[in-house]
Amino acid sequence: MSLVVLGVDPHKQSHTATALVARSHQQLASLRVPASPSGYQQLLGWARQFPQRRWAIENARGLGCHLTQWLLARGETVQDVRTTATARVRELSRGRGRKTDALDAAAAAGIAALQGDAEQLQPEDATVVLAVLEERRSNLVAQRTRSVNQLHAVLRELIPGGAPRKLRADRAAALLRTVHPLTAADRARKQVAWDLVAEVRGLDRRLAMIGNRIQDTVAALGSRLPETVGIGPVIAGRLLGRTGRASRFPTAAHFASYTGAAPVEVASGERARHRLSRAGDRQLNHALHIIALVQVGTPGCAGYHYFRRKLAEGKTTREAMRCLKRRIADHVWRVMLSDEQARNHHQSQAA
Repeated sequence: MSLVVLGVDPHKQSHTATALVARSHQQLASLRVPASPSGYQQLLGWARQFPQRRWAIENARGLGCHLTQWLLARGETVQDVRTTATARVRELSRGRGRKTDALDAAAAAGIAALQGDAEQLQPEDATVVLAVLEERRSNLVAQRTRSVNQLHAVLRELIPGGAPRKLRADRAAALLRTVHPLTAADRARKQVAWDLVAEVRGLDRRLAMIGNRIQDTVAALGSRLPETVGIGPVIAGRLLGRTGRASRFPTAAHFASYTGAAPVEVASGERARHRLSRAGDRQLNHALHIIALVQVGTPGCAGYHYFRRKLAEGKTTREAMRCLKRRIADHVWRVMLSDEQARNHHQSQAA
């Protein structure tokens, strides 16, 4: 029997699947199941009538994420189809953009059958663990910043001139011990300040714990990113977690574009120039910027000499920094790709 592509249009409450013959694009059957474990079992049982099959799930990293990982864990072959690709198919079809779940599922299957915009997916690995930990750490950092800002505001009303800018929980507690409130309002302020000090201390402990988990996970992956000047365990965790598998980027230029580190060419009359790209993953771009700042301030490293050489060529500080970020992006991609290939080789030998 010919290969059958099972396109899936996922929603919160239900998933709709359409079976499509890859060679002829003939639609064989459709099925709608609830988005639940029992629905997944029903869907997989229905799919087993097609021995040669693969799945094409629209938005597999969004609403289709849970079904995708459930199928991958059971040895199924799954591809991700972008929503923009299925939208183009609907617009070019004879239905004039008519949208139904079955049509969307068939469109996803058709795109995967043509080997166009579909992306092969893999089971979740340690990079996904890093993505989860990094997101949690970012939320904790934002929460701590809000708590410290509130503590500053309260201390400003209790202490003349307020507290110093770089405020830690121990320093705030020492300041509070010198405060002897006389009014009911000041007593309430002091109590709130103590609550905030306890909150900041708790957040500091949780940040330390999650930082250690990130460091251990990066070390378990065998990543060589921390060997680069400016890349510590937390930055390495962000790079690995938000990038995932480096092999999904065909070249270093694709990775640089994804991070927003590749300048955008702008045509102005007969003279072409480049401007800063505002696209891409801003968290990855911020990580590259931190690495560049550290290297610029570290005499003797390769990034320092490269930055100085660009300044000597007549570039401005911002232009030289953009050049350095692009160079760092290329280096990071090569290191992550080499590490991934080494892990794959080790796993194949172990198997």
